Order: sequence, then C-alpha cells, then structure tokens
Amino acid sequence: MLHEDEEFEFPLPDDDEQRRIALQIFLDAWDDALAEGVNPDVLASTAIFAAFSDMVETYGEEAVGEMAEGMKARVQQGEFTLNQTRH
Repeated sequence: MLHEDEEFEFPLPDDDEQRRIALQIFLDAWDDALAEGVNPDVLASTAIFAAFSDMVETYGEEAVGEMAEGMKARVQQGEFTLNQTRH
C-alpha cells in the first residue's frame, strides 16, 4: 500500500506502442464524432488544425512549415493510407 507521500511511477510504453495507443484513441474518437453526425471533412480539417497548432506551439512555425512541405510526397506514397486502397 502506498502512503500519501509516496509516488509510484509506471513505466511508459516505448514510442511505437505510444503511437499505436494514440492512433487507437483518435480512431475511436473519430468514430464517436461520426456517430454524432459530424461531417468527415469538418472532422478531418479540425484534427489537422489541432495537430498543427500543437506542433507550432512546441516546435515553431518555421520547423512545422518545413515538415509540412514534405507531406505531399508522404501522402502520395501511401504513408497515411490505412485501408490500402490508393487513388
């Protein structure tokens, strides 16, 4: 039993496991929003806005702008395609 002045730290999952957990949380939230009637395009643009806003706050506009420049190629290479159907 822990006393009030004692802390117990759980080991954090490695980066790959954290990404898997985070993706599952986002996909579940996405499904919930769709079930509530949120338009998928609105949901997507809001998620992108939230992600970029957080990254700009952490890394700055210049660094995030440089990262964003490489997104087109990554999208076209299928990096973000979950269901393996490419257009």
